[in-house]
Amino acid sequence: MMIIDFRSDTVTKPSPEMLKAMMNAEVGDDVFVEDPSVNKLEEMAAEMFGMEAAIYSPSGTMSNQIGIRCHTQPGDEVICASNAHVYIYEGGGIASNSGSQVKTIEGNRGRITAEQVLAAINPDDVHKARTSLVCLENTSNRGGGSCYDFAEIKKIKKVCVDNKLQFHLDGARLFNALVAKNETAKQYGETFDSISICLNKGLGCPIGSILIGNKDFIKKARRVRKVFGGGMRQAGFMAATGIYALRHNIERLKQDHIVAKQIEEALQKKGFIKSIMPAETNIVIAETNVPAKDVSAKLEANGIRVIAISANQVRFVSHLDISPEMVDATIKIINNL
Repeated sequence: MMIIDFRSDTVTKPSPEMLKAMMNAEVGDDVFVEDPSVNKLEEMAAEMFGMEAAIYSPSGTMSNQIGIRCHTQPGDEVICASNAHVYIYEGGGIASNSGSQVKTIEGNRGRITAEQVLAAINPDDVHKARTSLVCLENTSNRGGGSCYDFAEIKKIKKVCVDNKLQFHLDGARLFNALVAKNETAKQYGETFDSISICLNKGLGCPIGSILIGNKDFIKKARRVRKVFGGGMRQAGFMAATGIYALRHNIERLKQDHIVAKQIEEALQKKGFIKSIMPAETNIVIAETNVPAKDVSAKLEANGIRVIAISANQVRFVSHLDISPEMVDATIKIINNL
């Protein structure tokens, strides 16, 4: 039986072309800043976003946590959506790594507004934690791959500037948003103080994430990365996959979005589905009328792997290893459930 894995876009395998790039990579010791492939990847990412510098790390969680650590002091408060990845999926890292607490905002499918951010900022009062940072996530994982309206991001930026707050973007799937909304990386580079980009999700790399910011920020980030145990040596073999992905795997994200829409349309016809978040990018989250684990188990029995992300929600994530034949088989199985 063919196994079709929609659990995450992190389950992809390197393509033959990506493997070739790995094998041909120039490498050195990255802790000494002497790995040519890592240096090239960092330069490419910074240039793409019109920012000064970047640093490579093993994971998006590490990139986010380094960014938050650099922007905050112990006892500070970070504002983010209540279902933000930095809050619910990074092991309590904001508290553990940065000694900061979180003020969460109930957003619209993971998206918060400038008005909400302004209302969440603590007054200058010794009894209150010092609000120092606002984190957005675009696209929002738990928001079903939802995308921010860039006009709202600019409004939030103004709130941050007016209140002397730093502005960080968890852009794990930002390229999905750029493709879906016809936006540019430089728009984001002009707006955020730091941006974390995952290479191991929609872009298909085995590991890796990039944190981007100004030179002073990245210098500080390099020290924090070392403290976190993220100093790597001949990391160029992995960085080469990032270089390949930035050159070849961005525009094709449109296909993943088409696949997600097809799955959404098939699920809408099923009686066990109560509602579905609009599939804007490559994530489909469906609310079920029956236990989500039962739906997941039924699909697994038919060779389709998904995740029950709550008692009554299942999640499909499309990616570059899903072939047209797999899409056809998936829709046929859903139709027959």
